[in-house]
Order: sequence, then C-alpha cells, then structure tokens
Amino acid sequence: MKKIISALLVISCTIFSANAYQILSSKQIGQDDAKNQNVVVKCTTDTGKLSNQTCTLRRYAKCTGTGTKKRCNGWQPWRDLRQPSKQYSDWKTAASACCRAKGLR
Repeated sequence: MKKIISALLVISCTIFSANAYQILSSKQIGQDDAKNQNVVVKCTTDTGKLSNQTCTLRRYAKCTGTGTKKRCNGWQPWRDLRQPSKQYSDWKTAASACCRAKGLR
C-alpha cells in the first residue's frame, strides 16, 4: 500500500479564538487505509509570548466497510491526545481548550 505523507510547516500563524500558534500540520493518506490528520500547536502566555508547551491534536477519517470495500468519506471530530475522550468540532477549539487547561492561551 502506497502512502503519501504531506507536511506543512507554518510558523507563527495566529489563531483568532485559541490565541495559539500552529506549528505543524500533517495528513496521512492511504488507499483502503485509516487516514489521519495531526496538528501540533504552541500556546501563548498571558503576556502574548510564545510558550514552549505544545498541544497535539488528531482526527481520523470516517470510514465504513472493511478490506477492498472500505470507503472513507469525511472526518471524525478533533481530539486532544491528552484527553482523547473529548471531541471538538474544529482544531482551533481543541487548541484553545488544551492551552487553557495548561494555564495558557
């Protein structure tokens, strides 16, 4: 199975509601395979300085069927890897919740 991994490095990209910076985003795409997307963000302090603490967020593709009949269409909700039981509609909301839990923005 051939997998294509693409990575996008974006430094200091401000997120409106989360006040975090997106550091790395990557997608793993494979045929008849689980697909995922990962985002790592760095939080900011109350004074607006970049913190060294990061939050790792992940979402998987919505897939049905098995084997050659497996079809993937759309994405499951975002999850914070610290608390995978919590689900978020977008990565900005997940980043904001993660940073707030660490006492940051």
